[in-house]
Amino acid sequence: MTKIKNLTAHEWKEKGNIEFNKGNWSEALTCYTSALKLADKDNSEKATYYKNRAATYLKQEEYNKAIKDCDEALKICPNDPKALFRRCQALEALERFEEAYRDARYIISADPANKTIQPIAARLHEIVQERYRQNSRVSAKVSQMMDIAFEMKENNEKRETAMNNLLVLARERAGAEIMFNDGIVSKITKILKLEKNEEIITIAIRIITELCKDNINRTKDILKHIGIPWCLEMINSKIAERVNAAQYYLQTLLNTYSGMNNKPDSKPNKELCDKYNKEIDTILSCLLCSVTSRTISGLARDAIIELIMRNIHYTTLNWAERLVELNGLQRLMEVASELEEYKYESSMDITSSTRTVTSVCLARIYENMYYDAAKEKFKNAIDEYIKDKLLTPDLESKVRVVVSITTLLLGPLDVGNSVIAKEGILEMILVMAGTDDVLQQKVACECIIAAASKRDKSTAIINQGVNILKKLYQSKDDSIRVRALVGLCKLGSSGGTDATIRPFADGATKKLAEACRRFLINPKKQKDMRKWAVEGLSYLTFDAEVKEKLIEDVEAVQAMIELAKTGDQSVVYGVVTTLVNLCNAYDKQELIPEMIELAKFAKHHIPEEHELDDVDFVNKRLNALAKAGVTSALVALSKTESQNSKELIARVFNALSSQQEVRGIIVQQGGAKALLPLALDGTDKGKKQASQALARLGITINPEVAFPGQRIMEVVRPFINLLNAECSALENFEALMALCNLAGINDSIRKRILKEGGFQKIEIYMYEDHEMLKRASTQVMNNLMLCEDTIKYYEQENDRVKYLVILCQDEDLDTSMAAAGALAMLTSVSIKSCFKIFDSKDWLESLHYLLANPNTDLQHRGIVIILNMIKSTKDVAAKVIETDVMEILMALTKSDTVQDKKIKELAAKALEAAAEWKLIREWKSENVEQISQNANNLENVE
Repeated sequence: MTKIKNLTAHEWKEKGNIEFNKGNWSEALTCYTSALKLADKDNSEKATYYKNRAATYLKQEEYNKAIKDCDEALKICPNDPKALFRRCQALEALERFEEAYRDARYIISADPANKTIQPIAARLHEIVQERYRQNSRVSAKVSQMMDIAFEMKENNEKRETAMNNLLVLARERAGAEIMFNDGIVSKITKILKLEKNEEIITIAIRIITELCKDNINRTKDILKHIGIPWCLEMINSKIAERVNAAQYYLQTLLNTYSGMNNKPDSKPNKELCDKYNKEIDTILSCLLCSVTSRTISGLARDAIIELIMRNIHYTTLNWAERLVELNGLQRLMEVASELEEYKYESSMDITSSTRTVTSVCLARIYENMYYDAAKEKFKNAIDEYIKDKLLTPDLESKVRVVVSITTLLLGPLDVGNSVIAKEGILEMILVMAGTDDVLQQKVACECIIAAASKRDKSTAIINQGVNILKKLYQSKDDSIRVRALVGLCKLGSSGGTDATIRPFADGATKKLAEACRRFLINPKKQKDMRKWAVEGLSYLTFDAEVKEKLIEDVEAVQAMIELAKTGDQSVVYGVVTTLVNLCNAYDKQELIPEMIELAKFAKHHIPEEHELDDVDFVNKRLNALAKAGVTSALVALSKTESQNSKELIARVFNALSSQQEVRGIIVQQGGAKALLPLALDGTDKGKKQASQALARLGITINPEVAFPGQRIMEVVRPFINLLNAECSALENFEALMALCNLAGINDSIRKRILKEGGFQKIEIYMYEDHEMLKRASTQVMNNLMLCEDTIKYYEQENDRVKYLVILCQDEDLDTSMAAAGALAMLTSVSIKSCFKIFDSKDWLESLHYLLANPNTDLQHRGIVIILNMIKSTKDVAAKVIETDVMEILMALTKSDTVQDKKIKELAAKALEAAAEWKLIREWKSENVEQISQNANNLENVE
């Protein structure tokens, strides 16, 4: 036998052909590639290897690779019909119809009698002609719209309509090309110098974005023409819609240069990033420089920081270390030191979300410092900023330092803690808190609250800060009182959910909660105070009694939801943490009975859960929140860039989704749409929580309603991600149930499930001892069997058909039904699978079990399997007839106890199929007595 490593190029090709004919594309690809490596000179044989590999790439839908191989084959053998034909197929799949038609014409010129290409050429000719006609229409439409849009004397309504029409046209390939060639970019930049209509400016930015999207050549030309300063000028606005449009344009530039897209799981293309490194670096450097500009709006500043945040992580453009090199941390700390309500001469314009966005950005950069030297550089840069500020010990510098430390403590907590531990920093904060100056009291109080985040790491703050907080709570200034209140709430909640730990006197937490409530529901109070009130509740709601009191307070719950709907990033933490506590959606420590006994013996403290945190109370709270409209609040807050906040939001969504009766409300209020990005991007726990919430929605509600349009394809990955050993059995089960519903919808979704690696992951659970997991996975496989690609998995050299035969006898009726249904569909389209049934030594026993089953649905499936086997080939039919199955079929056609006419008809069809193979007559003459005996015995089979 020839050893594989000693095969010649020709032998590799022959081996590849065998694998190709079996449908084993990966193996065929390896063989043809090996043949090409051994082919040292260009000849017709080498061209064949290229053509065969191109055919394999076509099967794998790797169309660009197929085109490349066809090009290589055509260099060796010009006008080769097979190479041209395969390139034509690949080009058509990529919708490059003009080029595909060109190849079809070449084939006809080289081989006029070729009947295979003629219908393809005719179809392509029709498509090309239609595209030409469409391009002519689009060209006329573009010209007409441009005349109206760029005529300043036209009324605004007409111009806006024309611009919107141009935006629609720019989203089409033909429209974008025509507009670009007609010089629309130049016309837009020229007109925007005079334009006053903000709606038109916003649409113009969106048009340029569409021209750049996924087209590197147009992007380079456009950016060369307009420059980055123009982009920064466009983003500098106080109108949110315009800022969003400009932010999207800048992200599109980065995406086009890096090969990313706006999907959460998008990854950059290293080859493109290396090629356009200079362009990417220039864009991000310009954005970084503009972060501290005193001339841009607060909205623009937030948008620019968000852009930096989205592109510096090691999962994206990995620009964090470069940012540190360019003194970017000092710039961000400048922003972090700003106060919205207090302005100095050197102040920047900021929004209520700016410091939150900045803290998240700093945390994202620090995450990127994944080795010690990089972390040290980060900390040194922060230390330098603080030292520089404190060299001039005026009031502004001290206030700025404390505000920036507070922002750090909201972001990279380790860095914030290390700063506050520096000599003299804590003392300075406490001195500021003890002054009579309202500004100093306010910023010091906020810093004390942020620093008291972990009880074991903030002993000094707790010991020295509690008396100061109590004193500040007596202040006549509400803004001071509410901050001191939050500090006291934070210290009062240090026991967490443990009902036995109460740092303050009995009833103190209820009093603090009542004080927070008064700030929260008072419409006369500024939003800033309501925000602090919710943050106070986020600590107090660890107490089950506070939870129960709050959930019954309709006014307070509604005020909290309305505050969240504003989408202000600075309220995210307070609102979401309060909701997590109300829903008991936090991680709970599992208490193992043996460990409890051991702890009692060692006289260690044992945490106790409050009776008001029992399941019934939690479910009541979940229903109340859903009916109060909390979903709309979560949707507004889910736009945060904070990964921790995203996880908390996902936890609340998942807790709400556990209640079947409110799932419809969640979908109606946009919950499914908000959950999808949370399931694809965030912390591992957050993604898991969001995926489970989506699965729960997909189980109860028709997936076409719950996930309309493209969303139904995108939920496949989150469901499949739940099929792993790290997830609980419940998460596995709910994912399988949701996939089962999806797989029953259409073939496109079934193919998407397979493409995402779903087949192998689902199949594993068919071998589980857990009855419900085995049942659910078999039901999914039953639905997947409607897809021809699933059939190929069963036709390969494996025991999959054998296992389906075994599952037909499963004790669980639903599992047995699903397995028999899958086998019935499989045998109806695959002769190979009919043969493979005999691989199971118990195949006859399984068929007996189905045919004699009292459940008519199961019996029906069994007869369909038999009918398919007999109809497949004479050899299969003969093997079936050698057994007593034919006698059972005859008995079924004559039995009075079989009420289902369909079963009798199918049994008769199976007998007819056997007769057509001329097998039944021969058998009949020898076994007449046996037939009647088995017919009588059938009644007794269970």
